[in-house]
Formats: sequence, C-alpha cells, structure tokens
Amino acid sequence: MMQFTGSVRTRLSAGFTLIELMVVVVIATILVTIAIPSYNAQMRESRRTEARTALLELAAREERYFATNAAYSSTPASLGYTGSFPQSVGSGYYELNVALGNPATTYTATAAPQGNQAVDSCGTFQIDNTGSQTVSGSTAASTCWQ
Repeated sequence: MMQFTGSVRTRLSAGFTLIELMVVVVIATILVTIAIPSYNAQMRESRRTEARTALLELAAREERYFATNAAYSSTPASLGYTGSFPQSVGSGYYELNVALGNPATTYTATAAPQGNQAVDSCGTFQIDNTGSQTVSGSTAASTCWQ
C-alpha cells in the first residue's frame, strides 16, 4: 500500500464566483428587457381583438334593429345590452359607444381604449352604417382591423 506523505490539497467547489453571478444577472436583465415589451405588445393586440369583435357585434345589432324599425338606435336595451352607453368591453380596456345621425338613419360606433390600452398605436376603432372601418391612431386602419 502506498501512502502520500505530502500535503495534497483538493479544491472543493464552494459556490459561484462573483463574476459568474454577475454574468447570470446581465443575461437575465437582457432577457427581461426584451420579453416585457414584447409581452405588453401581445397583450395590447389581444385586447384589440376583443374590441373589434364587440364593435362588429354592435354593428350587427344595429343592422338587425334597422331592418325591423327603419332607424338605428342608441338605446342599449333595444340592442340587447344592459346598462347604458358607453359599455365596457375587453375587461375594461375599451368603451363601446354609438352616435346616431339626424335622422337616425346613420350611426357611428366606436371602441375607445381605456387605461393602459390608451397607449396603443391603433387608438379608437370606428365603424359606421356603411361598414367603413377606421381608427384614430397612427397605425393604418387596414393593419389594426386585421
């Protein structure tokens, strides 16, 4: 049997060095910096979908009402809604409203962004009795209404 008489030091790993820890922090910071704005943009886009759907539903209800009454309505109850206009849609991120022309043979329905959604580049969605779809924001209507 062989014995070692000299002092042999074995290096045991006792944890991370400060440099390794800082590299991990920098990488995590970069990932968060990229991920959060992307997540927020996706959430705004999904809320837009809810607003467009609610606005198109309101337009369909107006057309059904017009077919039987020869006029449009701004009364929520006659269109099948409860409460009054503006109606909150999309978990409160948009407010749905309708404005009638004089006489009530034209209308413009809007979905205006509220709260955090107000920074959305599409702005307020609008549809009228001719089916014209527009937005008030800086992004093209064709992009926002897709």
